[in-house]
Amino acid sequence: MFYRDHNPPHFHATCGDHEIAVSIRDGEVLWGTFPRRALAHVMEWREAHVTELEQDWERARAKQPLLPVEPLE
Repeated sequence: MFYRDHNPPHFHATCGDHEIAVSIRDGEVLWGTFPRRALAHVMEWREAHVTELEQDWERARAKQPLLPVEPLE
């Protein structure tokens, strides 16, 4: 997540040479490609942390420090 990023609310993920942007609200991949297995992990993580991601998006828009979100175990 970047402080000066554009709407819709989203986060970025990388895996090797792959990068994606994922909508926080519905999990839509906005751009990029990911290996299928890695994408499944990202989507599982997003589902588990939607509220925290939405809060961090609002914090970023207000130029406040982002709070860490737990990684997928």
